[in-house]
Amino acid sequence: MKREESVKDIRALLDLIPGRPDPDKDRIVVTGGSYGGYMSRAVSFHYSDRIRCAADVVGISNFNTFLKNTESYRRDLRRVEYGDERDPQMAAFFDSIAPANHTDKIKKPLFIVQGGNDPRVPLSESEQMKDNIIKNGGTVWYLMAKDEGHGFAKKGNADFQFYATLEFVKRSQVNP
Repeated sequence: MKREESVKDIRALLDLIPGRPDPDKDRIVVTGGSYGGYMSRAVSFHYSDRIRCAADVVGISNFNTFLKNTESYRRDLRRVEYGDERDPQMAAFFDSIAPANHTDKIKKPLFIVQGGNDPRVPLSESEQMKDNIIKNGGTVWYLMAKDEGHGFAKKGNADFQFYATLEFVKRSQVNP
């Protein structure tokens, strides 16, 4: 139930940036993978007015659907780590914080990267996020490699992801 406190930590960082001489508060990009991907998605809706864009790699968009669809051998350990979606109070909490349920608040471009064979964070997490952003008229770039799992390990795919991310950030900086 304290999951949102980690998102507030990002807000604290965003609060520090305008008063510092080095970072440019108008060019903030957030990025992360796996749980960091969830954080990128969460920052995208909580603090959309304070970032230029976000890139997420194999992120969770709703802990309820994540726990339902992750591989069964991982489910019980993830419930210990994140919470048990079978508890109605926890399920309601998960729905209230789910980035997939707040895509209408995402006003800046989001780049979603997903492996098609990810046993940890299933493809459905990225698909629902992408579809909801499109439905709400947001800007989303989507890169899915059918031959990858939890992240891009194959050199050709990793290189493509790297250069696609650079292009995404470049275009997001030019066209806020």
